[in-house]
Amino acid sequence: MTVIEDSALAEVTRPAVEDLLYLEAELLDDWELDTWLTLYTDDAHYEIPCTDDPGGTGQTSLMLIHDNRMRMASRVERLNSRKAHREYPHSNLRHLVTNVRLLGVEDGELRVRASFLVNRCRAGRETTYTGRFDYRLVLQSGELRIKHKRVTLDMTVLRPASDVAVIL
Repeated sequence: MTVIEDSALAEVTRPAVEDLLYLEAELLDDWELDTWLTLYTDDAHYEIPCTDDPGGTGQTSLMLIHDNRMRMASRVERLNSRKAHREYPHSNLRHLVTNVRLLGVEDGELRVRASFLVNRCRAGRETTYTGRFDYRLVLQSGELRIKHKRVTLDMTVLRPASDVAVIL
C-alpha cells in the first residue's frame, strides 16, 4: 500500500473501527452470512488456533480453522444450507465485542485487538466462547475491510462447547 493509504489508516478512529466490529457481530447474530462475507477482502484469512497452542500458525501447528477467502465462502454456503446438520436449524447467537484497541498501522494494515464473548443457544443447550479477536484492517475504496481475523479462545478445552460449528 502507498504512504497515502497508510496515512489514511492512521486517521481511522476507534468509533469507526467499533462500528465495523459491531456490524460484523450483528450480521453473525442475525445469520446474515453472505453479507458478513462482504466485510472481508478478496485475500482475507480467518483463523482459530487450537486451544492447546494459542500462538500457533497454520504453517507450524494444527488449527481449528485456517480459512482463506474461498474456504470462508464455502463455509458460508454450507452453513446456509441444510447440509450443515450441526447448524440446522440455526443456533441463536449473541456476539459481544468489547475492549477495542487500535494498535497502529503496520505494512498498510491497521492492527486492532478486541475481547469477545459469544453465546450460542441451540437444542436446549447453551455454550459460551470467550477470547480475543486480532484483526488486520485495510481501506478499500474508502471503506474499512477485514483482511485478517484471528480468534484466540480463552478456553483451555473445547469439551464444554464440543465444537466450533459457528463463526465466532
